[in-house]
Amino acid sequence: MRIRTPLVALAAASLLLAQGCSGGEAASSQASGSASAGFPLTITNCGRELHFDQAPERTVSLNQSSTEIQLSLGVADQMVGTATWTDPVLENLAEDNEKIERLADNNASLETVLSVSPDFVSASFPNTLDDTGSGSYQTYADLGVPAYLAPNQCEKGDSGNGDSEKSKLLEMDDIYQEIRDLAAIHGVPDKGDELVGSLQDRLDAAISDAGASDGDDVTAAFWFANSESPYVAGGTGASQMISNDLSVTNVYSDDAKEWPQVSWEDLAAKNPDVLVIGDLTRKSQTAETADAKIEYLKSNPVTAQMDAVRNERFIIVAGGDMNPSIRNVDLAEKLSAGMKQYGLR
Repeated sequence: MRIRTPLVALAAASLLLAQGCSGGEAASSQASGSASAGFPLTITNCGRELHFDQAPERTVSLNQSSTEIQLSLGVADQMVGTATWTDPVLENLAEDNEKIERLADNNASLETVLSVSPDFVSASFPNTLDDTGSGSYQTYADLGVPAYLAPNQCEKGDSGNGDSEKSKLLEMDDIYQEIRDLAAIHGVPDKGDELVGSLQDRLDAAISDAGASDGDDVTAAFWFANSESPYVAGGTGASQMISNDLSVTNVYSDDAKEWPQVSWEDLAAKNPDVLVIGDLTRKSQTAETADAKIEYLKSNPVTAQMDAVRNERFIIVAGGDMNPSIRNVDLAEKLSAGMKQYGLR
């Protein structure tokens, strides 16, 4: 998978769509290359070796969290397309983001991705980097385009279900590894180190601001989307990681799925102190926005009597704050501030 700019006919791409996905192997990403220029570079990503003779010049980022990492690294001029958005882009990245074509609000088709002739493709979730999404590892490999998946998703392999069980809790080191990998691929390793250092400082400050638990832990539930059978944060994803850092008890911490679907009766019985509400701008599930979620909670007889609902203890966060991303630090800051606002810390 040596990097080059492919000139691929869409007819050929259609034939490749019929090929199956390659098998996934869990592995941490490892980078090796020239210490001076950084190239040639080999990245081991989810059990696959990606080879780069030079930094990409035509990157397509297939998920918002990957896009925001690369924008934070200052490589917008080397990006030609983005896709799969749940939220407005981070405010400090908006100007650079305007320079890049948005190929789709949700999954971009393989044909759409290839229409901008990428020489590198990155993704945050395996169901995006799949022939049912925007094209698989193998499809891009056959076209000579390196495809990179966030290391925290390696365990899921190809066609990973976003709600599948995970054996390992997400750690911020997983996010930092992704940052450093993408920085190395783009030939800007120093910017990767700077970004990691900034995030570490902010997370440390949020943990300090949250204060220590006095033995009576704050309990929380994290609602991402869907009003019929809500997707809430389980015990292995970003919300659990930040809950642990801030000594908050996620009421679904015993569920190994990242995003289990639960019943309102079960959530009401758990009666958490606060409800962390995802404010999404996409249009994929019911009750995407925070306003729609809060309206539902107050109008549903099952949830209306929950302590958090009656006392309006809602902490509103972006959807991306609850997915593995640089926004996990934003989640920590908002959760810390919310607990103080409601007198829980």
